[in-house]
Amino acid sequence: MKISTRLWAAPLLALAVGCAKTDSLPPQGALAPVVAGQAASNTGFPEGFESGTKTAYTAGSVTLGSGSWTLDDALLGNTTADPKTGSQSARVRNAGVLTMNFNVTGGAGTVTIAHAKYGTDASSTWELWKSTDNGSSYAKVGSTITSSSTTLSTATFTVNQTGAVRFQIRKTDGTSSRVNFDNVDIQTYSGGGTGGTAKKFLIDGAHGELAGNADWVFDVDGGLPVRYPTPAASGISATTAETYWTGAVSAWGVALVKLGHSVEQLPTGTFTYGTTAAQDLQNYDVLIIDEPNVRFTTAEKTALLQFVQNGGGLFMISDHDISDRNNDGWDSPDIWNDLMSGNPFGLTVNLDNIVENSTNELVSSTNQILNGPQGAVSQLSFHNGATATLNPTANSSVKGLIWRNAVSQGNASVMCASSTYGAGRIVFIGDSSPADDGTGSPGNTVYDGWNENVSHARLHLNASLWLAKVTN
Repeated sequence: MKISTRLWAAPLLALAVGCAKTDSLPPQGALAPVVAGQAASNTGFPEGFESGTKTAYTAGSVTLGSGSWTLDDALLGNTTADPKTGSQSARVRNAGVLTMNFNVTGGAGTVTIAHAKYGTDASSTWELWKSTDNGSSYAKVGSTITSSSTTLSTATFTVNQTGAVRFQIRKTDGTSSRVNFDNVDIQTYSGGGTGGTAKKFLIDGAHGELAGNADWVFDVDGGLPVRYPTPAASGISATTAETYWTGAVSAWGVALVKLGHSVEQLPTGTFTYGTTAAQDLQNYDVLIIDEPNVRFTTAEKTALLQFVQNGGGLFMISDHDISDRNNDGWDSPDIWNDLMSGNPFGLTVNLDNIVENSTNELVSSTNQILNGPQGAVSQLSFHNGATATLNPTANSSVKGLIWRNAVSQGNASVMCASSTYGAGRIVFIGDSSPADDGTGSPGNTVYDGWNENVSHARLHLNASLWLAKVTN
């Protein structure tokens, strides 16, 4: 166990609390154009039932974020007994039905629906039905689902339907027990049996990433991250500004959506793997953890390693030594080293504090992180960050990508590295500044490292795609 014995020297206190990284370089060049992927959420989805009001079970239509829905023997519930991720969710009783009064035009590859039983009610069963003739007739999709927990779980249905399609959610047991539905997402589908190449990214907001003067998430609403950034990702177009969301790494999140991928945030709770939890890591392709300030539990460390070992991508971002923003005795270098106590990835985070713009990068025309679809990376700027030491003996796949300027390209003073572990991949960057886009919650002072030089956006996006196995 780490014992917090390091004292706060006055010059370092400001760095740890505010990380006021003001060095900057003039913008160079332009980011490679982003091209939308084939499979993303249909316009207006995910539907979180946050807009609109319906307080009675009597059948009626309500306008939601995605469009008009008819709620029959159903309402929009916002009580403490309604399981939900925002302020309200749909609550259905008896043989109630939620019906879309419109088609999605991008087809449907998969449909995911969060569900849970209401309060102390008994379990309920329900089904998903689809219509390809504007609601004249419906066909059942997948199997009947049972909602037996008061905690939201996610049911996934493989539809693989091209063209215009709409859906119903039908409660099938006919009892007075109530069931809640939330976060209905309909992924587009263009045929071919795969539904395209869209990947699911999760960014952590549950381990102190908002502590002190930081907002290391895609979006903050009322001082907190929520599972689905708002406004909905479906509203993002090729010209949408990163200020569409309020978070210090919103530019990263918006860019991923523009590339055709989906993004979520873990607002609270712990990491799990192989459970029925709605945000269990097995439901995602890539996990981004930007400067954690709360130590992972033993169970979480096991979950994280299982996630990577079984094929997941882990983006690890650290900060400099003595950067404990929440004063709990653990800063991000310590937390990462605690996760990697057995050196599974072949690297250790050094307890140092570096300010440097480095151009000392691996020369490789085939490396998809340094020369990927978003363009070539030529430099990386640290404004108080930590380097890493590599150990190829522990993991022969570990690879340095960018080093400090004055060192040879060996195992020491590595600013950015990659590795594989089992079927999965990891990328390490030792400073949170390059991902910082300069916007965040009111009252927080952050700095624009994302646009400091063109390489920062390219590095993070190329690395994201490599972790998601979009590139080799």
